[in-house]
Amino acid sequence: MIPTARAASTSEESLAHEVLGQPVPLRRTTTLKNRIAKAALSEVLAGKDGAPNGLHETLYRSWAEGGAGLLLTGNVMIDRNALGEPGNVVVEDERDIEALRRWAEAGTRNGAQLWMQINHPGKQAPKGLNAETVSPSVVAFKPDLQPFFAAPRELTHAEILLLIARFARTAGIAKQAGFSGVQIHGAHGYLVSQFLSPYHNRRTDRWGGSPLARRRFVLEVLAAIRKETGEDFPIGIKLNSADFQRGGFTQEESLETVQALAEAGIDLIEISGGTYEAPAMTGISQASEPPRESTRQREAYFLDFAEKVRRITTVPLMLTGGFRTASGMAEAVTDGAVDLVGIGRALALDPELPRLLLEGKAPRHDVHPIKTGIAVIDRVGQQEITWYERQIRRIASGRRPDPDESALKVFALDLLGVLRMRLRGRKRSGKRRAS
Repeated sequence: MIPTARAASTSEESLAHEVLGQPVPLRRTTTLKNRIAKAALSEVLAGKDGAPNGLHETLYRSWAEGGAGLLLTGNVMIDRNALGEPGNVVVEDERDIEALRRWAEAGTRNGAQLWMQINHPGKQAPKGLNAETVSPSVVAFKPDLQPFFAAPRELTHAEILLLIARFARTAGIAKQAGFSGVQIHGAHGYLVSQFLSPYHNRRTDRWGGSPLARRRFVLEVLAAIRKETGEDFPIGIKLNSADFQRGGFTQEESLETVQALAEAGIDLIEISGGTYEAPAMTGISQASEPPRESTRQREAYFLDFAEKVRRITTVPLMLTGGFRTASGMAEAVTDGAVDLVGIGRALALDPELPRLLLEGKAPRHDVHPIKTGIAVIDRVGQQEITWYERQIRRIASGRRPDPDESALKVFALDLLGVLRMRLRGRKRSGKRRAS
């Protein structure tokens, strides 16, 4: 459950805009115009071809004009045979370069930077979406999620090398299209996160068996992207503070990974946490004990961990999750814990929120947990994603979001879409067998 925010005085809120409006120099030649970042949100606006379209342009033009210094796209997948959700954009070659250029142009208006978040889902893809799912090791989901997610196939060494090359190729195309940078998605239980986790990665070859070996994949992805894009192109990563799963990626290993990434030249680290099986990134607590009162008052979910990271590196840090007031955001910056404040779901409710905060005004809408009332569905955390995706589509269609839309209604519509997708897949399979 999301903790109650500390009440902020009018003077605190009005002064916070001065802090949030400060420019942020990154480690290379890039300076962000302010400290507010639009965190990655899954848009799922692409058609069957996986290409960006006018919906992406309208959406990101709206967010760019809303005033944030940095915009991070939702998942852009590196392989069209490995989608995380229906409607993901896929960039594996130059076939959609002109559409990508229009998207980049829309998202870099008003002085904003637009970074493409690049990703591979690994095993974390719904049943029926892809022909198969892959992972470092064959580890099934928990029993309550097995109806929704299939057990994966273990990747071969040759396939791992191909995936590294795919990450680099996608980043190179992003640069060519005019995106300002890229972010590797190394959190939330997707493929990079799976390699880092001893729970998901049980290999004993050069890609697993020790923390050093489990880090090899992400470090080789970073090196390949750097070689493809050059020294001056910004590369960031979204990294879990922890998986919040027994036997998973721990804070100790995360800190070691931060140090390794810093030494390898990463430009920006965004801190998050959790997976679909333990969705801490949505504000659902996985801790055995409730958080300290000081942590609840400071709003952000992973702020204590960010302070630990700050003690070991000077790499610019971004923190996403739990911020609700301008004063809470500014406090995290002035305390030195973070350089950038990431806002996600609140921007699906109001694309003009950064401008309001920078003018010293309060948000117009409150972010709250999205619940259907069906416990097994609400525990997964996927419903949060689906509900906000629907609000994003409204913005992309030129409409206003609907903060009061029923979660149960959205779930029913999403379930109907999944059933239709599976039915189409069975029909295609039947036709192939008949031929």
